Amino acid sequence: MPNRKNIYFYYQQDNELESRLQQLFDLAIKNDFTIVNDPNDASIIVSIGGDGTFLQAVRKTGFRQDCLYTGITRSNESGLYCDFNLDNFDEMLHTMVYEEMEVRRFPVINVQVNDESSFECLNEVSIRSTIIKTIVIDVLIDDMNFETFRGDGLIVATPTGSTGYNKSTHGAVIDPKIPCFQVSELASLNNNRYRTLGSSFVLNNDRKLTLDIVQSGNDYPIIGLDNEAFPIKNIKTITVTLSDKVIKTVKLKNNSYWDRVKRTFL
Repeated sequence: MPNRKNIYFYYQQDNELESRLQQLFDLAIKNDFTIVNDPNDASIIVSIGGDGTFLQAVRKTGFRQDCLYTGITRSNESGLYCDFNLDNFDEMLHTMVYEEMEVRRFPVINVQVNDESSFECLNEVSIRSTIIKTIVIDVLIDDMNFETFRGDGLIVATPTGSTGYNKSTHGAVIDPKIPCFQVSELASLNNNRYRTLGSSFVLNNDRKLTLDIVQSGNDYPIIGLDNEAFPIKNIKTITVTLSDKVIKTVKLKNNSYWDRVKRTFL
């Protein structure tokens, strides 16, 4: 286990940001934190940017279970994963040094493609057609055939991911304390001949979701893992389960998930 005060900063190179970060680095050192260049040596990983940067930080550092993640937004950004802003970074350090830290745990889903490649997602996995034609997907729950989907695609979201792409398709916003995942449709085709559930549905943490891609011209769909598209050719089967892993983040007092949802959307 790395020293509990080793801190790694993840951010996109930006000349304007660099000058502000130097003040942040100086403040961290002043509070007896050690800045490390290798995320594997860190006990705290800090992303500088919005939710997209936070997702990248988690993915690029391997969904680590032995460290804390936290996100810092800039003045013109907001984030449901980020409790802090560059203007109150000292508040984050004070919390870590002098107060009893509250740790928030976010569920992660495991995604297996073609029973071979395995990935993890903190937000969602999406599967979409790449051509002007409906994609056909057989949807199985615990190996039981549930429905045959025809439309633009499907989204499988974690509770925290429910406020992202999922919400834009009228999926429900889920409390991250509920260990589950949600399936939402993208422009489903429903008529006298074809029929789907036509709404989002939520699966318990012990369920297995299998998406069998019907090879009818959509042999090369786009698969999105969080905010990255992966060029996986000839996708036949996607299996989704809730992972045993969780992402631990530093939580400010009186700043619950629902506080941040309210600030962001209401």
